[in-house]
Amino acid sequence: MQIYGEKPTRFGYGEGLVKLGEINPNVVVFDADLAKSTTTIWFAEKFPTRFFDAGIAEQNMLGMAAGMSLMGKIPFVTTYGVFVSGRAWDQIRTTVCYSNLNVKIGGAHGGVSVGPDGATHQALEEITIMRVLPNMTVLSPCDANEAYKATLAAAEMRGPVYLRFGREKVPLLTKPEDPFEIGKAVVYRRGADVGLLATGHMVYHALLAAEALEKEGVSAYVLNVHTIKPIDEEAILDVAAKCKCLVTCEEHQVTGGFGGAVAEVLAKRRPVPMRFIGVQDRFGESGKPDELFEVFGLSAAHIAAAAKDVMKAAGK
Repeated sequence: MQIYGEKPTRFGYGEGLVKLGEINPNVVVFDADLAKSTTTIWFAEKFPTRFFDAGIAEQNMLGMAAGMSLMGKIPFVTTYGVFVSGRAWDQIRTTVCYSNLNVKIGGAHGGVSVGPDGATHQALEEITIMRVLPNMTVLSPCDANEAYKATLAAAEMRGPVYLRFGREKVPLLTKPEDPFEIGKAVVYRRGADVGLLATGHMVYHALLAAEALEKEGVSAYVLNVHTIKPIDEEAILDVAAKCKCLVTCEEHQVTGGFGGAVAEVLAKRRPVPMRFIGVQDRFGESGKPDELFEVFGLSAAHIAAAAKDVMKAAGK
């Protein structure tokens, strides 16, 4: 595994917004009094007449963005994922998605790696909440470079998009020149014994698990599924055909999340034994990110253990 440094995925989002501001005069940005934390402050400093702080009024912010989209603008609405997906879900569903408006939503502080902010600020349910909505695209980039490219790609496509990003620094697994396409998963490592399908920050931990498994003679296939909806069915089916068993890895509730999306694909076309790494039906808590990954069973060691368990279920 090659690492090109460390950077929070939210920085990639903020840098992507600034680039969009430079190349597309129709891009406008909204924030809910969290511009420094979400990094939209960078856009505000360069394009103050195209930035709108709605205050702690997420529902109003979505309505304002919807109106802007009807005027031909491309609004990016940004706040913590737990707030926008919870407080403004009705506006996202009925105003944005029902009318298929061109509104992009940036959800910060995804997962338990938020750390000491604790359960009220750790978004652990928004993949489920967003992927159930018709017309919604859901993106979960693995690093800051991918978050930058996902932000630009979101502006290029028509319709609602939810982008998930985190607070803490994470390893850069991709290079700026690496391709990114919405709906196309990326193979990071090929293997034959077990498939590790990961999204967001969990791609790095899946790669760590694959390296540990290799030392024990286990060949793991690692797939970065940065687009949860529309999900890359063919890539998932290819891994299932090669490995005959899978582990899904997400920094999110396992109920209805990324693992559920993968299971839906396989149940229809190629059922195989599966294990689900993620938050197991509980709320987050305060702590250091690395400690929380252990407490919630998200670390590479837990992924490797799940891989061995599912291989036994597959008769390997």
